[in-house]
Amino acid sequence: MESSLITEVFLPLALAIIMLGMGLSLTMGDFKRIFQAPKSILIGLFAQIVILPLIGFTLMHFWQLRPEYAVGIILLAACPGGPTSNLFAYLGRCDTALSISLTAISSIITIFTIPFIVNYGLELHMGDGQYVALPVLRTILQIMVITIIPVAIGMFLKSKKQNLAKKAERPVKIASTVVIVVIILGAILKDKENVIPAFQETGLPALTLNAITLLLGFGIARIFGLSFRQSATISIEGGIQNGTLAIAIAASATLLNNPMIAIPPAVYSILMFVTGGIAVAIYAPRNRKSPKRRF
Repeated sequence: MESSLITEVFLPLALAIIMLGMGLSLTMGDFKRIFQAPKSILIGLFAQIVILPLIGFTLMHFWQLRPEYAVGIILLAACPGGPTSNLFAYLGRCDTALSISLTAISSIITIFTIPFIVNYGLELHMGDGQYVALPVLRTILQIMVITIIPVAIGMFLKSKKQNLAKKAERPVKIASTVVIVVIILGAILKDKENVIPAFQETGLPALTLNAITLLLGFGIARIFGLSFRQSATISIEGGIQNGTLAIAIAASATLLNNPMIAIPPAVYSILMFVTGGIAVAIYAPRNRKSPKRRF
């Protein structure tokens, strides 16, 4: 009963609050810039939507993890960038408008890509009737309810009640950070007897996924001629995944209903605070000296 209450009520509610906070910092202008100068957005989305899942599948092809953990890594790679990436982009003096826009747009796109990517991962690693397929339509609707609708409400409040939105933005962001930490700790403590073995088994694969996406995101952006600031933004956006969403999908009784699959996203979500902090320490001094360029 307690487990059901956490996964079916508090976890989706917490995720909705996080996404509401992101909506409070977005305007329609952030989306209009996509059409005005789409290069950085398209490169960022390519890294996020295409390259990241490919890295996840490739790592799990060569890494002999138990099937549930392999699917957890793939699920994580299929998720959009997390709102935490916006915080790291801000701290790293990156292009926060680009970061927020990428998070919002990838959150929309991955609503439709997650079911197919995860189901393929389930088939590869948990075949022969050993898994419950992720229901496509239900998954799309459920992710939409806990991500896109709160973002839309946040944007509406910002457009209609700017003073209220401005006052609420900081408290909601702080609350979101606290909520993320509580959810991650809750997911781990819920299965605390397996925490150390889980870290031993999934820590290095999760860290490898995180490090590769941070480095590759930056490299791809530089190859395509983006500025250091934009490249650093895409690096952070690709390397800081929405582990909260991955945990929600894995643990939900109406979706995967498999807490073991939630372990790698929970472990990753702890490690990304460390690697994100290192990225901020590297990027911030250089970005401080770099001229700001719009999209």
